[in-house]
Amino acid sequence: MVRSLLEPIARVGFAARGAVYVMVGILAARSAAGQGGDTTDARGAVRAIGRLEATGMLLVALAAGLAAYAAWRVAQAVLDLDDKGGDAKGLATRAGFLASGVVHAGLAMTAAGIGFTSGSGSARSWVARTLAEPWGMWAVGLVGAVVVGSGLYQFYKAWAAKFEKRLRVDQMSEGARRWARRIGRFGLAARGVTFLVAGWCLIRAAQTVNAREVKDLGGALRLLRGQAYGPWLLGIVACGLISYGLLSFVNARYRRIG
Repeated sequence: MVRSLLEPIARVGFAARGAVYVMVGILAARSAAGQGGDTTDARGAVRAIGRLEATGMLLVALAAGLAAYAAWRVAQAVLDLDDKGGDAKGLATRAGFLASGVVHAGLAMTAAGIGFTSGSGSARSWVARTLAEPWGMWAVGLVGAVVVGSGLYQFYKAWAAKFEKRLRVDQMSEGARRWARRIGRFGLAARGVTFLVAGWCLIRAAQTVNAREVKDLGGALRLLRGQAYGPWLLGIVACGLISYGLLSFVNARYRRIG
């Protein structure tokens, strides 16, 4: 019974997550093109979606979708829907699912208009408190290294097209499968870039004992914009984040659930 309910919940959740990432990418692309957009994280994207219409119905729908995605992530962790197992690697992966559920529950609360502190501010507070400990710089540096490793893994998933393993490719046309692979690879590679930047900033925070070095997704995108050829670099990553959002829509339609 529980598993039968999870499928529609997960599909609605993937669609909501896709909308958020597409908005993040659109705002970053407009910033890269000098059209007044801003680089922001998922929370800022949720607020931007809310400004698209006055009735608030979009935010209500988005809040419900993000809550559904949070519930799906928690179920992945608790029920082991992807068969990750109970060894150290499997438990670590499932812990990541649970953390993702908590983050998306926070996004749902933002969409619903409920105050929820997150983003670079809370991350900086955590880093500042940790750096105040004798072992703090090592802990922050280790977290940064893990985030960098996660970014490299995104590149591996893009190259190996590992996301296809969870898709019902037998139900897709040849053209749909080809485009899903393209947007999936591009999107995961762009996500990998943001992970690498965020992880490098954490390592810098550990080296300099300065929590101000910490960057959320919006901060990572702003850092890219400030580099040589920054608008071009930001524009490419922005298009990749839009692709990652489109991959979430593909998952909403074709992913195997449970």
